Amino acid sequence: MLSRFGIVRNGAGLEGCDAKQAQEPPDMTPAARISAAIEVLADLIERRRPAADALKDWGLSRRFAGSKDRAAVASLVYDALRRRASSVHALGEETPRALVLGMLVSQRGLGVEEISDLFSGQNHAPAPLTEFEVAGLAAFDLNAAPGWMQADVPDWLWSSFMAGFGDDAVAEGQALAGRAPADIRTNRLKTDRDRLRAALAHLQPEPGAWSPDALRFLPGPDGRGPSLQSEPSFFNGEFEIQDEGSQLVTLLAGAQPDMSVVDLCAGAGGKTLALAAVLGGDGRIFATDLDSRRLAPLHDRLTRSGAGNVEVRVPRSRGHDALADLVGTIDLVLVDAPCTGSGTWRRNPDAKWRVRPGALAERIKEQAQVLTRAASLVKPGGRIAYITCSMLPEENDGAVEAFLVRHPGFVPVATRSLLDTGEVDFGLLARFATRFGLQLSPRRTGTDGFYLSCLAAPG
Repeated sequence: MLSRFGIVRNGAGLEGCDAKQAQEPPDMTPAARISAAIEVLADLIERRRPAADALKDWGLSRRFAGSKDRAAVASLVYDALRRRASSVHALGEETPRALVLGMLVSQRGLGVEEISDLFSGQNHAPAPLTEFEVAGLAAFDLNAAPGWMQADVPDWLWSSFMAGFGDDAVAEGQALAGRAPADIRTNRLKTDRDRLRAALAHLQPEPGAWSPDALRFLPGPDGRGPSLQSEPSFFNGEFEIQDEGSQLVTLLAGAQPDMSVVDLCAGAGGKTLALAAVLGGDGRIFATDLDSRRLAPLHDRLTRSGAGNVEVRVPRSRGHDALADLVGTIDLVLVDAPCTGSGTWRRNPDAKWRVRPGALAERIKEQAQVLTRAASLVKPGGRIAYITCSMLPEENDGAVEAFLVRHPGFVPVATRSLLDTGEVDFGLLARFATRFGLQLSPRRTGTDGFYLSCLAAPG
């Protein structure tokens, strides 16, 4: 049982170790790690702050906690947030302690006796279980719970999930509450997937199911993946960390080597770099973002990747249009639109409980604005590739439908025609077509939740 939380060092057997190793503090016990997770959850819930911030502050104030302890506590916190709603239903109360207890059953698979051993109240362990808690854990059953609780989706978003997935909404939400793998994209400009896989064989990667450039690393028992950014092949620019779904929608956007392409919401540049690899060094890519600060990491990433056909356009001020000279000239405008990020909740489980109804309305407004800007850039007969990392139809088909009403000359590109890239036939993905595009999800494709719709300009 202790292996689920990490082996405890008791300080014995240090003879022969060097002085530095001997001075390392012993690992926290599994029970003490659970107490720490409850403490962190109390902080982030009370102050409504990101989990990463609460975990960082806890680590800084607990110097006795080593790297393994911090990783184990973080895993407990994130797993508890994944199952927040279902734990509340099963335990009958919404407290940090109840969230951890419910998670230990639903996520970690522990029985009541095992949990009782951990909740002993001794040596920094949480207080013993109450009769009420024992009863709740023993009768843990979600069959009578409302759909949103079974799916661990915020209640105010449940109608959107139902609209998007119908009878599969609970299963989609449960898949979204699972742990995410670590995916990387092979940089075609420097290597190929087979050679990269051989170079990383010690980490046991598996080929992605969809993208011809993807390699996947499954999370370990503590929820963590390998330290990929310390690998020599990363420093050499041979791969970038990128979810396979993100890779896939970029491949399906329709970029060709002779095109001029704009990445309109480039941010740190994940899709910009993927586009550069697809173009093989040909064509031209212009990367920009309204928030110039988000572009900062892109410069170093471009240097590492070897991409020489990307021009970063940084706005000089809030009202400055860095693409004014490109209006009406672009073959493909890729819009990685601002959204609620619901498709990435398995990577950021605290985000789904912090998003508020007003945020959805604000994102929809921003999506309309960025699509209008894209329409001004694309040339006659060109294409807009509209992408979100959302599972909500209001941000996906809904946003496209509203755009088509405002711009009646544009027409959606048939999903079936998107799926044969000439390089790979992605015909199996046609099962996940929506009215105007394609919806990926953890349950459907094993990827994060991404949406793609391509819109052809008149002319």
